[in-house]
Amino acid sequence: DAIQSKVDTINGGTSYIEDIPSSRLGPLVDAGLVRATTSWDELRAVDAILICLPTPLTEHREPDLSAVLGAAESLAQRLRPGQLVVLESTTYPGTTREELAPVLERSGLKAGKDFHLAFSPERVDPGRTDWTTRTTPKVVGGLTAECTRRAMELYGLACETLVPVTSPEVAELTKLLENIFRSVNIALVNELAMLCDRMDIDVWDVIDAAASKPFGFMPFRPGPGLGGHCIPIDPFYLTWKAREFDLHTEFIELAGKVNSQMPQFCVTKVGRALNSRRKALNGSRVLVMGISYKADVNDTRESPSLRIIDLLQADGAHVEYHDPHVPELPKLGMTNIDLTAEALAGYDVVVVVTAHSGVDWEMVARESSLVVDLRNVVPAVDGKVWKL
Repeated sequence: DAIQSKVDTINGGTSYIEDIPSSRLGPLVDAGLVRATTSWDELRAVDAILICLPTPLTEHREPDLSAVLGAAESLAQRLRPGQLVVLESTTYPGTTREELAPVLERSGLKAGKDFHLAFSPERVDPGRTDWTTRTTPKVVGGLTAECTRRAMELYGLACETLVPVTSPEVAELTKLLENIFRSVNIALVNELAMLCDRMDIDVWDVIDAAASKPFGFMPFRPGPGLGGHCIPIDPFYLTWKAREFDLHTEFIELAGKVNSQMPQFCVTKVGRALNSRRKALNGSRVLVMGISYKADVNDTRESPSLRIIDLLQADGAHVEYHDPHVPELPKLGMTNIDLTAEALAGYDVVVVVTAHSGVDWEMVARESSLVVDLRNVVPAVDGKVWKL
């Protein structure tokens, strides 16, 4: 890693990743099985190198591969024959072959001949315990059949099920399809939620009823918008690449548009809830419950909570937040407040954006004067709890 403090933390046996407890990492460090470094030169001695760097979008919503290609340039200066390089970062089809391979070949070595190159997308659901890195099937696509075999040889040491595919492009598009599938289906239920709001129908009851069908239906839940590094960003990697082939992926782009509208819709609903109490959003005290993008993690990347806070403050609301996983928001000058009965009673409205499992939702329903529940977790109280 490029950040010395993270390297020092790992080498001290302490994990800064919430999903990986220090009690699990520490013994591996003590045994010499895990070690972190900032030195590229140390990679000369290893047999396999996995590139797991962020692939965000630029301000113009185009792929930003600078971190990945910058690492490849540094790696090319140390690459030796026989090494295996695997890209795990989510990206558009063709990246491994057309972008990564040429940079690595500046070493004078030929990909697929002198060293092995493959793509194997990360598959992880933070906070989940039933499917782990070991038990989740691992997709592997090499530049050549031998590259695939070598990559599977490596991943077979850690993953129970391997899924070999015919090329890096297939593996790259597999990851995008997985995230686009979620984005499109979430957009569908989000749009349905907005319609149900106008029709005065409980969208949660509709989804639960539809989910009783044992075939041909998979339930997705509406929410305040998409968060995290993957689903809000990855689909646009494919829409950008599709333009190279003179194709506009309208379905994918429409899903992104619908999902991006949800924070504004939710804030409008908060305003309507306050109006029912003859109060305006301007000047009201608002408590936002949950800042991370999903339950029981501390990741705030692309979190709809941040957009909702911006919109609430723009409308003149006085906003505070509670999130046991996010102690502070330095950029907003905000810190986590303790959740007590007295604290809840002091707000004009409580807005549930992320539903962490450790929260006493019955207390929230009982002690709050008004709740807008965007996650369907607060017990229903007529006139007090408004649901998405």
